[in-house]
Amino acid sequence: MSQPRVVVLSYGSGNVRSAVRALERVGADVELTADPDDVAGADGLVVPGVGAFASVMDQLRAVGAPRLIDRRLAGGRPVLGICVGMQVMFDSSTEHAGPGRSSQGLGQWPGTVERLRAEVVPHMGWSLVRPPAGTVLFDGVEDERFYFVHSYAAKTDPAVLLGPGPSRPPLTTWATHGEDFVAAVENGALTATQFHPEKSGDAGARLLRNWLTTL
Repeated sequence: MSQPRVVVLSYGSGNVRSAVRALERVGADVELTADPDDVAGADGLVVPGVGAFASVMDQLRAVGAPRLIDRRLAGGRPVLGICVGMQVMFDSSTEHAGPGRSSQGLGQWPGTVERLRAEVVPHMGWSLVRPPAGTVLFDGVEDERFYFVHSYAAKTDPAVLLGPGPSRPPLTTWATHGEDFVAAVENGALTATQFHPEKSGDAGARLLRNWLTTL
């Protein structure tokens, strides 16, 4: 069986090498690039994200990533967003946007990413998650802890905001830090995690391996 080909999107986000190494360790043939042909042709695309929401969006736009991601998802081609790479899949974020304003995201899911209401922010460290029934991503690691480092999060279930429709609703995994927030979403070809699987040890490796099985 050939190795699945995975592109980790190269657009200026920091610390992508750890994602590349983690995917290679679980059996993927990985390339770090933003070349449109390579992005389109890969079995899977990983969108990492470190930093502020608006800055990440600017960097994504600079390499034409919104169109590349749209085209992959329109064709049912798998995409995995990590950390801010998950947040940008939502409509918008209030991070650094000023009172009553927001920065626009990719709009793959409805909802606004907001600052966590907790005694200590950022949320940094290992936390349990609550996956739903039917999850593929968390198969075998439902009771494990994953590594988070973030101050903002989505707090509304995209399945609720989308409402009933002909397609299967997203499967939403939750975690808690001061309040409940979205820790992961599985939605057909689009999957994303607020935590860093590449920094989550054996549990993160198993989760990435589970994702590779969907390619």
